[in-house]
Amino acid sequence: MAELSKFPAEDIDALIRNAELRSELEPYYDESIVQLNKSRLPLTVENDYLEMMLAWEVAPVLPIAQWFDPPLRPVHPAGLSQEELHDELMNLADLLYEKQIVLDFTEHLSDCELYLLICRDILPSREKMLAVRDGYLHWDCAGVDENQEIWLTYYATEEEREMWEEINERSAPYRLEVPYPRALPTDPN
Repeated sequence: MAELSKFPAEDIDALIRNAELRSELEPYYDESIVQLNKSRLPLTVENDYLEMMLAWEVAPVLPIAQWFDPPLRPVHPAGLSQEELHDELMNLADLLYEKQIVLDFTEHLSDCELYLLICRDILPSREKMLAVRDGYLHWDCAGVDENQEIWLTYYATEEEREMWEEINERSAPYRLEVPYPRALPTDPN
Protein backbone atom coordinates (compact mmCIF):
# COMPACT_ATOMS: atom_id res chain seq x y z
CA MET A 1 0.00 0.00 0.00
CA ALA A 2 2.88 2.35 0.71
CA GLU A 3 3.96 1.87 -2.91
CA LEU A 4 0.67 3.34 -4.26
CA SER A 5 0.95 6.42 -2.09
CA LYS A 6 3.92 7.57 -4.22
CA PHE A 7 1.55 8.26 -7.13
CA PRO A 8 -0.88 11.18 -7.30
CA ALA A 9 -4.54 10.21 -6.87
CA GLU A 10 -5.28 11.37 -10.45
CA ASP A 11 -2.75 8.88 -11.84
CA ILE A 12 -4.24 6.05 -9.82
CA ASP A 13 -7.75 7.01 -10.96
CA ALA A 14 -6.54 7.12 -14.58
CA LEU A 15 -4.96 3.65 -14.25
CA ILE A 16 -8.16 2.24 -12.76
CA ARG A 17 -10.25 3.85 -15.51
CA ASN A 18 -7.87 2.48 -18.14
CA ALA A 19 -8.29 -1.05 -16.78
CA GLU A 20 -12.09 -0.63 -16.75
CA LEU A 21 -12.15 0.63 -20.34
CA ARG A 22 -9.89 -2.15 -21.59
CA SER A 23 -12.09 -4.70 -19.84
CA GLU A 24 -15.24 -3.24 -21.45
CA LEU A 25 -13.54 -3.21 -24.86
CA GLU A 26 -12.36 -6.83 -24.63
CA PRO A 27 -15.25 -8.18 -26.78
CA TYR A 28 -14.29 -5.68 -29.51
CA TYR A 29 -10.55 -6.36 -29.41
CA ASP A 30 -8.93 -5.59 -32.78
CA GLU A 31 -5.85 -4.06 -34.39
CA SER A 32 -6.69 -0.56 -33.15
CA ILE A 33 -6.12 -1.73 -29.57
CA VAL A 34 -2.97 -3.60 -30.62
CA GLN A 35 -1.67 -0.35 -32.16
CA LEU A 36 -2.61 1.52 -29.00
CA ASN A 37 -0.60 -0.95 -26.93
CA LYS A 38 2.47 -0.10 -29.04
CA SER A 39 2.08 3.65 -28.68
CA ARG A 40 3.32 5.74 -25.81
CA LEU A 41 0.39 8.04 -25.16
CA PRO A 42 -0.19 9.82 -21.88
CA LEU A 43 -2.72 7.80 -19.89
CA THR A 44 -5.39 10.52 -19.99
CA VAL A 45 -5.13 10.73 -23.80
CA GLU A 46 -5.27 6.94 -24.07
CA ASN A 47 -8.35 6.88 -21.82
CA ASP A 48 -10.07 9.51 -23.97
CA TYR A 49 -9.32 7.40 -27.04
CA LEU A 50 -10.59 4.22 -25.38
CA GLU A 51 -13.78 6.01 -24.28
CA MET A 52 -14.40 7.13 -27.88
CA MET A 53 -13.78 3.57 -29.12
CA LEU A 54 -16.20 2.16 -26.57
CA ALA A 55 -18.85 4.76 -27.42
CA TRP A 56 -18.50 3.83 -31.10
CA GLU A 57 -18.74 0.09 -30.43
CA VAL A 58 -21.87 0.29 -28.28
CA ALA A 59 -23.69 3.03 -30.22
CA PRO A 60 -26.88 1.87 -31.93
CA VAL A 61 -27.22 2.10 -35.70
CA LEU A 62 -30.50 3.88 -36.39
CA PRO A 63 -32.11 5.86 -39.19
CA ILE A 64 -31.18 9.50 -38.60
CA ALA A 65 -34.89 10.38 -38.30
CA GLN A 66 -34.98 8.21 -35.16
CA TRP A 67 -32.16 10.14 -33.50
CA PHE A 68 -34.87 12.64 -32.53
CA ASP A 69 -37.57 12.38 -29.88
CA PRO A 70 -40.14 12.16 -31.35
CA PRO A 71 -38.67 10.84 -34.62
CA LEU A 72 -38.63 13.37 -37.45
CA ARG A 73 -41.50 13.05 -39.89
CA PRO A 74 -41.32 16.06 -42.22
CA VAL A 75 -44.46 17.12 -44.05
CA HIS A 76 -44.71 16.37 -47.78
CA PRO A 77 -43.56 19.44 -49.73
CA ALA A 78 -46.48 19.32 -52.19
CA GLY A 79 -48.79 21.04 -49.71
CA LEU A 80 -46.35 23.82 -48.80
CA SER A 81 -45.92 27.27 -50.27
CA GLN A 82 -42.39 28.32 -51.31
CA GLU A 83 -42.01 30.31 -48.08
CA GLU A 84 -43.30 27.45 -45.91
CA LEU A 85 -41.00 25.02 -47.71
CA HIS A 86 -38.01 27.31 -47.13
CA ASP A 87 -38.90 27.62 -43.43
CA GLU A 88 -39.30 23.83 -43.09
CA LEU A 89 -35.97 23.30 -44.86
CA MET A 90 -34.17 25.71 -42.55
CA ASN A 91 -35.79 24.07 -39.53
CA LEU A 92 -34.65 20.62 -40.70
CA ALA A 93 -31.10 21.90 -41.30
CA ASP A 94 -31.03 23.38 -37.78
CA LEU A 95 -32.34 20.14 -36.25
CA LEU A 96 -29.72 18.11 -38.10
CA TYR A 97 -27.05 20.53 -36.92
CA GLU A 98 -28.16 20.01 -33.31
CA LYS A 99 -27.26 16.33 -33.86
CA GLN A 100 -23.91 17.45 -35.35
CA ILE A 101 -24.86 16.75 -38.95
CA VAL A 102 -23.92 19.38 -41.52
CA LEU A 103 -25.06 19.54 -45.12
CA ASP A 104 -22.22 20.17 -47.58
CA PHE A 105 -22.51 21.29 -51.20
CA THR A 106 -26.18 22.28 -51.17
CA GLU A 107 -26.28 25.45 -53.23
CA HIS A 108 -26.83 23.78 -56.61
CA LEU A 109 -30.13 22.38 -55.27
CA SER A 110 -33.40 24.30 -55.03
CA ASP A 111 -35.13 24.37 -51.65
CA CYS A 112 -37.51 21.65 -52.83
CA GLU A 113 -34.68 19.45 -54.16
CA LEU A 114 -32.68 19.79 -50.93
CA TYR A 115 -35.77 19.18 -48.79
CA LEU A 116 -36.53 16.00 -50.76
CA LEU A 117 -32.90 14.87 -50.50
CA ILE A 118 -33.08 15.24 -46.71
CA CYS A 119 -36.39 13.37 -46.52
CA ARG A 120 -35.54 10.64 -49.02
CA ASP A 121 -31.80 10.07 -48.43
CA ILE A 122 -30.60 11.54 -45.15
CA LEU A 123 -33.37 10.87 -42.62
CA PRO A 124 -33.76 7.16 -43.53
CA SER A 125 -29.98 6.62 -43.62
CA ARG A 126 -28.81 4.25 -40.88
CA GLU A 127 -25.86 5.74 -39.00
CA LYS A 128 -24.16 5.28 -35.64
CA MET A 129 -26.00 7.42 -33.08
CA LEU A 130 -23.18 8.50 -30.78
CA ALA A 131 -24.12 10.11 -27.46
CA VAL A 132 -21.11 12.41 -27.80
CA ARG A 133 -19.59 13.14 -31.18
CA ASP A 134 -16.03 14.39 -31.41
CA GLY A 135 -16.77 16.04 -34.75
CA TYR A 136 -19.53 16.53 -37.27
CA LEU A 137 -21.10 14.08 -39.68
CA HIS A 138 -20.81 15.72 -43.10
CA TRP A 139 -23.47 14.87 -45.66
CA ASP A 140 -22.26 15.40 -49.23
CA CYS A 141 -25.33 16.75 -51.03
CA ALA A 142 -23.52 16.91 -54.37
CA GLY A 143 -22.72 13.21 -54.47
CA VAL A 144 -19.07 13.96 -55.21
CA ASP A 145 -18.15 10.27 -55.14
CA GLU A 146 -20.75 9.44 -57.78
CA ASN A 147 -20.78 12.64 -59.84
CA GLN A 148 -17.78 14.95 -59.80
CA GLU A 149 -19.33 17.19 -62.45
CA ILE A 150 -21.49 19.04 -59.93
CA TRP A 151 -18.59 19.53 -57.55
CA LEU A 152 -16.32 20.72 -60.36
CA THR A 153 -18.96 23.07 -61.75
CA TYR A 154 -19.97 24.77 -58.51
CA TYR A 155 -17.62 24.02 -55.62
CA ALA A 156 -14.07 23.06 -56.61
CA THR A 157 -11.34 25.65 -56.23
CA GLU A 158 -9.27 26.58 -59.26
CA GLU A 159 -6.41 24.49 -57.87
CA GLU A 160 -8.70 21.47 -57.41
CA ARG A 161 -10.05 21.89 -60.94
CA GLU A 162 -6.51 22.02 -62.39
CA MET A 163 -5.49 18.93 -60.42
CA TRP A 164 -8.61 17.10 -61.65
CA GLU A 165 -7.83 18.07 -65.27
CA GLU A 166 -4.26 16.85 -64.91
CA ILE A 167 -5.31 13.50 -63.43
CA ASN A 168 -8.21 12.93 -65.85
CA GLU A 169 -6.46 14.38 -68.91
CA ARG A 170 -9.50 16.38 -69.96
CA SER A 171 -11.08 19.75 -69.28
CA ALA A 172 -13.26 20.29 -66.26
CA PRO A 173 -16.78 21.58 -66.91
CA TYR A 174 -17.21 25.34 -67.01
CA ARG A 175 -17.31 26.96 -63.59
CA LEU A 176 -20.73 28.44 -62.71
CA GLU A 177 -22.07 30.45 -59.82
CA VAL A 178 -24.31 28.50 -57.47
CA PRO A 179 -27.98 29.12 -58.35
CA TYR A 180 -29.32 28.83 -54.79
CA PRO A 181 -26.96 30.49 -52.31
CA ARG A 182 -28.05 29.83 -48.74
CA ALA A 183 -26.60 30.10 -45.26
CA LEU A 184 -26.85 26.74 -43.52
CA PRO A 185 -25.11 25.82 -40.27
CA THR A 186 -21.53 24.66 -40.85
CA ASP A 187 -18.89 22.73 -38.96
CA PRO A 188 -17.22 25.31 -36.70
CA ASN A 189 -13.86 23.55 -37.00
